Amino acid sequence: MEKLLENKQILIAGAGGLLGSQLIADSLAQGAKVIAADINLEQMKKKLKSLDVNIERQELKLACLDVTDERSVVDIFSKIEELDGAVNTTYPRNKTYGAHFFDVSLASFNENLALHLGSTFLFSQQSAAYFNKNKKPFSLVNISSIYGVVAPKFEIYQGTNMSTPVEYAAIKSAIIHLNKYVAAYVNDSRFRVNSVSPGGLFDHQPESFLKAYKKNTHGQGMLTAKDVIGSILFLLSDQSKYVTGNNLIIDDGFTL
Repeated sequence: MEKLLENKQILIAGAGGLLGSQLIADSLAQGAKVIAADINLEQMKKKLKSLDVNIERQELKLACLDVTDERSVVDIFSKIEELDGAVNTTYPRNKTYGAHFFDVSLASFNENLALHLGSTFLFSQQSAAYFNKNKKPFSLVNISSIYGVVAPKFEIYQGTNMSTPVEYAAIKSAIIHLNKYVAAYVNDSRFRVNSVSPGGLFDHQPESFLKAYKKNTHGQGMLTAKDVIGSILFLLSDQSKYVTGNNLIIDDGFTL
């Protein structure tokens, strides 16, 4: 049986992160050739090794990429000869990111939008430019969030020092519409842009939060990175050949 990404080469940005590293492992398992890119090569190598990914295998290339740097993004796309798709799992932010609403300065808010939303724009723009140059089928997947779709449920954070940053909600909702804009602008069935919106991903959060979050789902609670990967692989594959400008929500009913 043919694997989902057989004979496809995929660029994955943010390959050292929770979602990106798992996506590398599963993309390789589905027959893809992968260019794993991250701003921190050593951290990426360590994370991939923890998932038992052989970083020396022929189908895997490692690259340094800073998605907030225009030259870095332009360069990586210019150096790749054959590319069938790209996924941006990066999450750039400044040192004051995550402050509570009334503590967020305008300068910090603007900087975080520039870092995260701006880099998503840049990555999407260069994906589209790559397609326009090569005119071969290309699937771009960006990462949004359930909080790009609905307002945060602030009550689940009570008793913790956690919250949903206002920048996060603004950025993730904007990404969904940015995808539609780019897909409509390029206006070619061979170039597709979609996003996935995961529910909360387990990363050793406080137990009180995990219990409160779980009550808002249909029983699963927080997801693992692997729970989200199948939807990304689907969007990268020919199984989703005419799916474009869409946002797939994976949240076990959290947004219902």
